[in-house]
Amino acid sequence: MLSKNMTELQELSKKTCFTLEDVVQGLGIQTDSARVLYSRYVRQGVLVRLKNGFYTTAWKWENLTLRDFFKIANILQVPSYISLMTALAYYEVTTQAQNNYQESICLKRSIVYNVREAVFNYVKVQNRYYGDFVKTDDIFIATKEKAFIDAAYLYSFGKYKFDIDSLDMKKLDIKKLKSILKIYPQKTKETVNRLWGI
Repeated sequence: MLSKNMTELQELSKKTCFTLEDVVQGLGIQTDSARVLYSRYVRQGVLVRLKNGFYTTAWKWENLTLRDFFKIANILQVPSYISLMTALAYYEVTTQAQNNYQESICLKRSIVYNVREAVFNYVKVQNRYYGDFVKTDDIFIATKEKAFIDAAYLYSFGKYKFDIDSLDMKKLDIKKLKSILKIYPQKTKETVNRLWGI
């Protein structure tokens, strides 16, 4: 059965990830049949389940780039954007590397997806604090200033820990930081001022 479907799986693996519906259409089978087939392939190690209804092939997973992990993070919860130390590491503002650990800000719910050796962590914020991100190479990611403010905001309320000494503040635009910080609670403003004197 696997050999019959390998061509279609090879085609699907050109995508960063794909859905159950993609297989239904690609193989021309019913949804229930696709679900059974996928469960079998996950048990056999042919497919990797990212979350219910979202998959990638094992060979694709082994060759994912950082950009691919970011794309998956954007897809697993919509809307969301890469932020916090993950974004700060991407911009080389911090030396604190986080291998296979993607942090995102979202609107729906805080949740963690553990996929093999990778972790996709989502932190929910209020609508007013969701913003200042850009789309680059089909990836939604916070600006470096917003990534820092996201971290400082959560830190100020005891909901996040990060290595402050690992940050290179000179790589951030102080004017942008001050502009973004205006809408945040006084506690966050005081924390940022205490940490960086702005």
